[in-house]
Amino acid sequence: MNLPHSKQSPIWLFDLDNTLHDASGAVFWRLNNSMTDYIQEHLGLPRDEANQLRVQYWRRHGATLLGLEKHHGIRAAHFLAQTHQLPGLERDLRMPASDRAALKRLPGRKFILTNAPAEYAKRVVTALDLASCFEGIISIEGMRVFGDLRPKPDARMLRVVLARHRLPAHRCVLVEDTLANLKTARAAHLRTVWMQSYLKHNPHGPEAGAHLHRRPAWVCARIRRLRALHAAFIPSP
Repeated sequence: MNLPHSKQSPIWLFDLDNTLHDASGAVFWRLNNSMTDYIQEHLGLPRDEANQLRVQYWRRHGATLLGLEKHHGIRAAHFLAQTHQLPGLERDLRMPASDRAALKRLPGRKFILTNAPAEYAKRVVTALDLASCFEGIISIEGMRVFGDLRPKPDARMLRVVLARHRLPAHRCVLVEDTLANLKTARAAHLRTVWMQSYLKHNPHGPEAGAHLHRRPAWVCARIRRLRALHAAFIPSP
């Protein structure tokens, strides 16, 4: 770990899915099906076409929602509420007990920074017994810039969010599983940590099949367990 120590405690920005818990096993397949259902119902498409459109918009715009909003006038709030209901989600959420304990001991202010909606994020952190760890949840609803939805990895959104919450970039550390989000954050002078724990067997998302043994220039550190953060920022006695 090459993260420098600071006289002031760091401000942690944690991604949620596949960073704090195993979303590949519990969430992503449910969410993909739910989004395809939504497109099939509201655009009147056969299921195969609806699924293809979901993937196409995700690849082109970085989020299926952005394509639906731009090309079909779908309301973001309606889409997010309908697609993130995910019945039975809580029983399948998984997080190592050692990671939970390490997160609770980690010094500094802590926020969730997620492209997921707020209600979903609250469900997940509550089910994982993490609600008391975080000062706030910065969700996709708070990522509009001049009226346009700008989720991660949008650089303008990141600057706006930091300013809104009065978070100095040089004190912030973004812990993420997605390299594109880390690249934007590093360019904005945040420190960056690539969480790899759930990526090796992940068939979903932009990091599927990523070379986990490399460390791009915009990644300050790679970790597989959250206790590695604790070791980096709390000197041994």
